[in-house]
Amino acid sequence: MIETHGFVLRPLERTFAGEGGEPVLLFIEGVAGAGKSHLLQKLADLPGAAGTARAWWRCGAGDGPPEEDGHRRPHALWLMDDVHRADEDELRHLREVLEGLGPGSAAVVAYRPEELPVPGLPLGGLPMAYPPRLTVLRHRLAPWDEERVRRAAEETLGEGCTAEAVRKLHELSAGVPRVVVDLLTVLREQRPPITGTAAGVEAAGVPARLAELVLSRTHALSPAHRPVVWAAAVLDEPAGRDELIAVSGLGTATGDDALLQALEKAALTELDEGRYGFAVPLSTPVVRAVVPGPVRQDLHARAAAVLQRRQAVAWDAVAEHHRAAGKTRRWLKAVKKAAESAAASGRHQQAITLLERTLATPGLSPRARARLAPLLARSAVTSLRSDQTVQVLTQIVRDASLPPAVRGELRLDLGLMLCNQMGSFPEGWQMLETAADELREVRPNLATRAMAALVSPFWPGPPIDVHRQWLVKATAAADASGDAVMRTAVLANHITLAMSCADPEAWDLVEKLHAQSDDPAHARQAARGLCNAADLAVWLGFYGRAEDLVAEGRDLSARSGAPYTEQSVLGTRLLQEWWTGQWSGLAERCEDFIAVTADMQYLASDAYLVRGLLALARGDWGEVVTWLTQQGTFGTEKLPVPLAATAAGALIRLALARQEVEAAAEQARTAWTAIARKGVWPCAAELAPWAVEAVARTGDEAAARSMVQDFSRGLGQRDAPAAQAALLWSRAVLAETEALAREQRGGLMQASELYLGAAAAYAELPRPYSQALTAEGAARCVLAADTETADPAGCAVPAADTRSVITPPDPAPHHPSTLSAVTELETCARRFTELGAVWDAARARALLRTSRPVKKGRPPGRPSHADELSPREAEVAQLAASGLTNREIAATLHLSPRTVEQHIARAMRKTGALSRRDLAHRLEQAS
Repeated sequence: MIETHGFVLRPLERTFAGEGGEPVLLFIEGVAGAGKSHLLQKLADLPGAAGTARAWWRCGAGDGPPEEDGHRRPHALWLMDDVHRADEDELRHLREVLEGLGPGSAAVVAYRPEELPVPGLPLGGLPMAYPPRLTVLRHRLAPWDEERVRRAAEETLGEGCTAEAVRKLHELSAGVPRVVVDLLTVLREQRPPITGTAAGVEAAGVPARLAELVLSRTHALSPAHRPVVWAAAVLDEPAGRDELIAVSGLGTATGDDALLQALEKAALTELDEGRYGFAVPLSTPVVRAVVPGPVRQDLHARAAAVLQRRQAVAWDAVAEHHRAAGKTRRWLKAVKKAAESAAASGRHQQAITLLERTLATPGLSPRARARLAPLLARSAVTSLRSDQTVQVLTQIVRDASLPPAVRGELRLDLGLMLCNQMGSFPEGWQMLETAADELREVRPNLATRAMAALVSPFWPGPPIDVHRQWLVKATAAADASGDAVMRTAVLANHITLAMSCADPEAWDLVEKLHAQSDDPAHARQAARGLCNAADLAVWLGFYGRAEDLVAEGRDLSARSGAPYTEQSVLGTRLLQEWWTGQWSGLAERCEDFIAVTADMQYLASDAYLVRGLLALARGDWGEVVTWLTQQGTFGTEKLPVPLAATAAGALIRLALARQEVEAAAEQARTAWTAIARKGVWPCAAELAPWAVEAVARTGDEAAARSMVQDFSRGLGQRDAPAAQAALLWSRAVLAETEALAREQRGGLMQASELYLGAAAAYAELPRPYSQALTAEGAARCVLAADTETADPAGCAVPAADTRSVITPPDPAPHHPSTLSAVTELETCARRFTELGAVWDAARARALLRTSRPVKKGRPPGRPSHADELSPREAEVAQLAASGLTNREIAATLHLSPRTVEQHIARAMRKTGALSRRDLAHRLEQAS
């Protein structure tokens, strides 16, 4: 529990190091629970003091001191504990021992400084005659810092204790070791177990040892003086003398006497110069609990009055005191002021917590709800998700007694929360449409805000033309209002609409957002517009511009108090890292972001998507669906349009890789119908190649061709680099499929050229993974064209998926184009490996093995690898460890399932693995 300190050990070690070492007297002081007794036990077991007589003396225990002449013995170590409890007789014996310390002897005197009868003098008020050669030192035991508390929490609770919980432990315990250990024991033994969170720590209550100490010190005061301690418990924060006396209700003279007595009895302590309170903050609830109810209410009423006289009024604390005093009207007024103050300074989550708690109070009047609910809604829209807020507002909106303007405002904010934070688009859209109609006459500015929200095409469902119609209405309403904030809100969503469609005016609109404004409401709307522009710039493929917009938008969000917008742009950065090939540590960054936004599925959507895409590329197929559906809690169809299309593309690709062609085609048709109905064609970039392939592989070439034509018409000449590259890729897939079906060498070469065009386009962005996939497709088509016979069952599969590869006759001539294709495949395999795309790398290498020219002069037979894994065994083992089944591995590497089974068996034998899971562990250890 206590680390020994060099300052304590070194003098004692010198004393006992040899004959005649100078005597040492060491005073150890520490508050109750600081670990003095534990330290004395450590010193008693000091290795260097072997052969030294030890004498324990616990003052106040009733046993009396050791024998009278103990101090005459040479080489003695005196350990004297609880000296603050020593009576006059014990102090006299103690002084005699210390004055008689001779060479080779030492004494350690431990005490609580706050309980000394004579402050600062552990040996009493009489002067002490120390021996001339005696070294006298004093050491104060410091409280644990947060890191030491964290280690203690891990030792007791394991790794389930969060950083937030550790901070709360440190805060409540003041780092006093005994309190920390007792509190951790309560947490460990609680049934049902308390979670290792800050709330769990607070729910644990006050340990019995601390409660007994605090209450005994309070009871030691006379009844007339106890109110000053009660006042400190009610205030629950360090307070000055005048404030404590005012809250206690004692007069100045009595109050001064009471405070002096409380300090002398250690019931209170001076925490800072002129500010008093409890040494351990966790003490306050146990003292409050013993104060009689009527007296406690009076204390709270006086505390509210005292806090209101401060220069900076903490209205949330004032509100809580009024509530505890039973002053309902004053409580609600203070709640309103607290919420308004918190929201004005950007502390929206604090406002939400206070308002949720207040609105959930039984018996609250409709009038009070109507005043407070709009404050909750306004803060909730710009803050992080709260399911309780949605429930509270939904219930309040149903109240028929609400004024229409209040109901419309609540409906507006509830609609924004449902769409932006909860992902409940149909319900949110309906709320917003109703709010726009309800507010048109009574609150036109808020009606404009509802219209502006309906401009955003991110949400699934309504076609793009519906959003454009709302843009016309919102723009007219904003211009008529003359409200700069409303105009900025409309502009932000106009940018979202224009960039979603890659309209030429989009970047000119973004420039209008850069104008600075000191108005926080205006800045929050501008920050939202910049962050939306950053997100869409990533989807379109403008990565340099996106980086600048991310930085600007995040900075403005932080400065204007928009935590939701600030968090959302971090998801944009994860998407950018995925597409630009910054995969090192990306999975961990995604999981960290998901943990931070655990209760906000919509906000975490980018991270879930990227994590699912990584799992697919790595061959962790068992995890793909889990990540893309947010661990089965959120359907991909509920995602914003570009995320939904990308997730659908990944799921189609997974089905194709598993040879589930009909299922893939069904998914493709469903996703394509949704994107076509929406009409936001740049968002189809991550869906189109896989959807075209899935439909084409069922033999429905007409439908696949129609998809490509729809995509082409929808894009036109729009400046959407990623989508234009995806269009080339889709055309390549279609050309490859048709050429293979018809066994047309020329068609395969044409498909290769299209793939190369797509690869070049992706290289410009840059998007290294997409570039490697399309370059692989180009090489595959060249190799297939070089084959003299074609397998009619070998339907086209774009570069990322499995296919039947046509093996050339042996020996087959290899044309220069074939050699170039082999070289390109080698490059692709290397790029996949560098990125960490295990599955893609394995597939590319498998294709290489079927196509690379046979080297002359190779000795007959296979090379011997003895107890080491062969390259093929290592490859199969890696895919097996990542979660692929034998059938999936066989399809990826063009092997039979029986061959895969044999490779895995040999890999497990050579590594000593007991299972596939153990194989993954062994491979990780070996890497």
